Order: sequence, then C-alpha cells, then structure tokens
Amino acid sequence: MEKENIILTGMPGAGKSTIGIVLAKVMGYDFVDPDLLIQKEKGKFLWQIIDEVGIEGFNAIEEEVNSKIQAVHSVIAPGGSVVYGPRAMEHLKSIGTVVYLDVDLELLEKRIGNLERRGVVKKTGQTLKHLYDERLPLYHKYADVIIHENNDSISETVASIVEEIGKLKKR
Repeated sequence: MEKENIILTGMPGAGKSTIGIVLAKVMGYDFVDPDLLIQKEKGKFLWQIIDEVGIEGFNAIEEEVNSKIQAVHSVIAPGGSVVYGPRAMEHLKSIGTVVYLDVDLELLEKRIGNLERRGVVKKTGQTLKHLYDERLPLYHKYADVIIHENNDSISETVASIVEEIGKLKKR
C-alpha cells in the first residue's frame, strides 16, 4: 500500500477534523474520520461508548478500528487518544505521514467546551492539562511533522502542512 496518506494527530480542539477536511479538498484527497467509523460500527456516540465500556475498553476499540484503516490518498484524522494505541500508530505510520497539530494548552481550553460530551478519553478527575502533559510525549514520538498552529487561520495551517509534506517528499 502506498504511503500517500496524511494522518493528523493532536489534542481535542486542535482542529484535526476541520483542518483535515480543508486539507483533503486542497490536495484532492479523501477524508477519513475514524471516530465516525467507531460510532457507526457501535451505533453510539463516543461518549456513550466510553460510559459503557470504560476508558480501557474504548482505547481497545479505537486501536482496533485505526489498525484496520485501508486508505490511499486520504487525510485521516483519528481521535486524540489514538496515540495510546501503539499498534494503531504503527499501522498509521506505515500508511502515511503523521502530522502533529501542536496547539498551546491555553488556546485548547478556550476551544473545547464540555470534555465528556465531546467523547474525550480521560480518567475521572483528569483535567485538560493532565491529558496534555500525558499525551504530548506520545504526539512527539509518532510525529513525522509538527505544525505549530496557535494563532494561524485554517488556510495558513493547511498551507504549512502542504509545505512540510512537500519537503518530506523531496528528501
């Protein structure tokens, strides 16, 4: 399988889905949202699945779904917790370039709203800062490209991704 996919990782609120859809249009790629694949497969919202099977159960479902994605010329925007699944991340890295959308914690807090209803995988009492600190090393571990998008517009972020992907292809 060609390694012609772009996988967007990052915290909830980083804009993976929004940027992913625009990026896919700009590049003429398909867009794949694994969270929607999970919801379709289970017939429930993410937060309902998390309530039902717990964090470990959800992580297992997420890893399984992301490990099976077969796509070419697609922008794939998995949930932020996908980095907890090494099998899923190795699979995604094998089929594409992993782009970490880096956003400062303060900006994420302004963007997010209700973590529970958003289907964010977090332990009871865990804050966004705890999640950020826990996930940051994993995002960096798997990233082929890091895009610092803080105050950039969607089009500026997309242009940065296209530019960085172009640099990688020239190597």
